[in-house]
Amino acid sequence: MRRRRVKRQPPPVDEAALRKMRRLTVNAAAVKGDDQAQIIALIDDIQTLKNRLLAECVRLDEEMKRASVRITALRAYAHGAMAIRGRRH
Repeated sequence: MRRRRVKRQPPPVDEAALRKMRRLTVNAAAVKGDDQAQIIALIDDIQTLKNRLLAECVRLDEEMKRASVRITALRAYAHGAMAIRGRRH
């Protein structure tokens, strides 16, 4: 039973998150200290962006772990194949 390979495209860099971060930085610089509503909205937007970026970090960490496991398996397979090939000669 063969598993079909699924072609995976690398995820695009989250340009929208970077643009949002730049926008929030500009907004934070423009906010007046006594405008409590704007400060609360800005804090909420920053928290939302932070959660989004943390989720992306977790996703990337899991992808790196899977890649590491694949590399280990490939190395073991290659090592076994070389050992078998060495016995024949």
